[in-house]
Amino acid sequence: MSPLHLSFYSAFALSSLGLAFHRTHLISALLCLESMMLSMYVGLSTWPVENQAASFTMAPLLMLTFSACEAGTGLAMLVASSRTHGSDHLHNLNLLQC
Repeated sequence: MSPLHLSFYSAFALSSLGLAFHRTHLISALLCLESMMLSMYVGLSTWPVENQAASFTMAPLLMLTFSACEAGTGLAMLVASSRTHGSDHLHNLNLLQC
C-alpha cells in the first residue's frame, strides 16, 4: 500500500470515527461528513491516474458537485435548526417531533 493510499484511507476512517463518537453539535457532524467526502474525492482523483483509465476522469467532478450540494443542504439545516431550537446540539433534534 502506497503512502498516498494510506493517507486517504486513514483520513476516511478518522472522519467516520469522528462522526460516530463526537456527535454533540450539528456543525461537527457536518465537518466530519465533509472530510469523508474530501478523502473520497482524493481517492477518486488519483485512481484514474494510477490505472491510466481516461473514462473515469469525470467521476471526481461529479462527486465534487454532489459534495457541494450536500454541504449547502447541511448548512441550510444548521441555520434552520439553530433558528427554531436556539442551538445546534444534536440531542435537541428529534425526528418524531417534527
